[in-house]
Amino acid sequence: MNSSKSQPKIVAAIPCFNTEGSIGSVVSKTKKYVDRVIVVDDGSQDNTAEAARAAGALVINHGTNRGYGEAIKSCFEAAKANAAEVLLILDGDGQHNPDEIPEILAPILKGESDLVIGSRFLGDNSSMPRYRKFGINVITFLYNLGSRVKVSDAQSGFRAYGKKIFETLPLSEKGMSVSIETLEGARGKGAVIKESHISCSYVPSTLNLKAIGHGLGVALSVLRIRLKNNLVRDNNAGNQSS
Repeated sequence: MNSSKSQPKIVAAIPCFNTEGSIGSVVSKTKKYVDRVIVVDDGSQDNTAEAARAAGALVINHGTNRGYGEAIKSCFEAAKANAAEVLLILDGDGQHNPDEIPEILAPILKGESDLVIGSRFLGDNSSMPRYRKFGINVITFLYNLGSRVKVSDAQSGFRAYGKKIFETLPLSEKGMSVSIETLEGARGKGAVIKESHISCSYVPSTLNLKAIGHGLGVALSVLRIRLKNNLVRDNNAGNQSS
């Protein structure tokens, strides 16, 4: 927990769905590095909410499963409601290591960045399933295409946001494409985006139609979001010059 009076208030928000077996440990470890832990339970059908509360988290319950994008939106709203100056987001399924939180927060606390991405591609990622690695690389390539601000992991859910981002960025995506929406929105605001290496634990899995469909859906969303934002910027530029 934050001990320095001069350090900004840090709120960690954890979006999760059916993570009863891991959320307690994630909350307990995360509490060491932040001022408050908030769990956004996106309609879990197990005891995720109870386990999170027992570990000391404030729980926001959606009641029904609304999707990852809606959970991230709730994370942003919770950070504002709790007067956060820095928002940390990580997954509740145990994939992310809370002990890496200080490295994620450092660039923002030093005033060097507005958004920090925990990247799985800055170090050894040999444990990542190959199909997942391929999909993330394709999505990241599409996000970086033609942009001066490039990242190595556009789909990472382990991030830290400064107030400039989470207080002013509107979110409309309901699925995993919200990861791209936040990056594109931050880039449009001229935010300084940095990355920090993270490790990631994966449950053994195989490629299936659901995974393929998910990857294709996010890839198409990247193109849609970028096209939409480019049109908005072109219209704004045209209005200013007229």
